[in-house]
Amino acid sequence: MLNENIKTIRKSKGLSQEELAIKLNVVRQTISKWENGLSVPDSDMLIAISEALETPVSTLLGETINEPQADDLKAISEKLEIINLQLARRKTSIRTVIHWLLISLCAVLVIIFLFLAAAQSPYLNWDYSDPETAVAGVAFHAFEWLFIRLAPLLLIGAIVGIVLTRKKV
Repeated sequence: MLNENIKTIRKSKGLSQEELAIKLNVVRQTISKWENGLSVPDSDMLIAISEALETPVSTLLGETINEPQADDLKAISEKLEIINLQLARRKTSIRTVIHWLLISLCAVLVIIFLFLAAAQSPYLNWDYSDPETAVAGVAFHAFEWLFIRLAPLLLIGAIVGIVLTRKKV
């Protein structure tokens, strides 16, 4: 039972006898003897085998482990296919949301620019002797100054983002 379990688990992990032997610092013939039931590993080596195969010792010592059948592999591949489709749909929906957010950002930037152009900096004619008016005027001027310098960069970035997130045909 132990010999069959070692062999089955080793194969399921995709390891050759040589690779397992290297992990355990033994010769390949030792692995072969264990798998053919000609010898048995001691308790320390059994722990090392369980760590190398990433399997609990109880599984190694337990009942016979059946190799995955073709039907099991088919079921697993079908589940993976479903997961891949779900991930693809999620990626597409995220791309669509980002695309429309970037389009909205462009629209907002253009609307703010048109508003500022139509307003023609009205704060320049304000009476700055009143502290509240002075604060509002400085805040409006700071916003306009920052917007005029940053909006073109944001607009170019958003347009590039729109092009990159467009629906590919």
